[in-house]
Amino acid sequence: MADPWLTIIGIGEDGLAGLSDASRKALAEAETVFGGERHLALAGITGRGRPWPVPFDAEIVLSRRGRPTVVLASGDPFWHGAGGSLAEKLDRGEWTAYTAPSTFSLVAARLGWRLESVVCLGLHAAPFERLVAHLAQGVRIICLVRDNNAAGDLARWLTAHGWGASTFWNLTALGGPSESVTQHRADSYTSASTGNVVAVALEARGAQGIPRSSGLSDDLFVHDGQITKRPVRALALSALGPRPGERLWDIGAGSGSISVEWALGGGTAIAVEAREDRAANIRRNAAAFGLAHRIAVITGKAPEVLASLEAPNAVFIGGGLDSVMFDAVWSRILAGTRLVAHAVTLETDALLGELHQRHGGELMRVEIAHVGPLGRYRSWEAARPVVQWSAVR
Repeated sequence: MADPWLTIIGIGEDGLAGLSDASRKALAEAETVFGGERHLALAGITGRGRPWPVPFDAEIVLSRRGRPTVVLASGDPFWHGAGGSLAEKLDRGEWTAYTAPSTFSLVAARLGWRLESVVCLGLHAAPFERLVAHLAQGVRIICLVRDNNAAGDLARWLTAHGWGASTFWNLTALGGPSESVTQHRADSYTSASTGNVVAVALEARGAQGIPRSSGLSDDLFVHDGQITKRPVRALALSALGPRPGERLWDIGAGSGSISVEWALGGGTAIAVEAREDRAANIRRNAAAFGLAHRIAVITGKAPEVLASLEAPNAVFIGGGLDSVMFDAVWSRILAGTRLVAHAVTLETDALLGELHQRHGGELMRVEIAHVGPLGRYRSWEAARPVVQWSAVR
């Protein structure tokens, strides 16, 4: 390794006493030390200290490139910390790191929880909706939060969303002389009376949480009727095969329900929708599920807007497919890309038949009926048949 100019140091509430000799040496030799005000105080840094900009901006650290510099962060800087944000902008020989026990590790140790079975989230710079995909009966979650006010806001958010019965711990100054751990119910928690809460733990109690199988209830989405209905959506997602880290093009996204369920599987989605009112619904749905960071909404018409998009791993076309759009999509996607298209009109049905003959794949017709009233009795009410073609490029 080349001689690094940047040292990333994890510091705990015990300050300098908890640091290794190598960490203390790097601090002593640094011209500039970046960190939160709390971190700088724990290390006894005054004149050379530079508090983090808010929001965090790695460029201020990079401006010191080539000069001996230290970054201080809580615990393990590479778990919801500044370490990863900095390292991805540097060559490997430019930095070294000395980590301390993470806040998550300290919380688990205090509560006696198996860390491998706990959901760990950084909510100090993210919306509480990130919890939506994880909340279920008995699930244990550790969250990093910004301050005491944020802990109170989180308790109120949990209560408003049906999780007020959850056991709620606030944890302050873990590993230091002022350490405090207090237990509450979420719906009776107000705010910490002392200290600066940096972590909250909860054991979820209350609502059921969202199912993790494909085909969520239509009622969970904001829509104007333009939505791939639950049973058909489940079939589409089964053919699309969501995988963590993969990208979806959702063309003619409507409510964005396909994008939401794809992103819940760990992928990212680009939702293309021509109408601004429907694009607004997609944004609302993405935010409600805590997925705004995973779903990009493009307002515009396909295929014109597709040229500037990053290549997908899968494509869903829920409606409006014609030969021009297909040719534009097929020519843009790479070998191995999965494509699923739906048709409800005879014209698109015929096109899918031709595409199946030319490119293979699977072609099926889905007919679904639901029970509805018929006078004093009940009868089957048939929905429009949907034709689904799925193929691999």
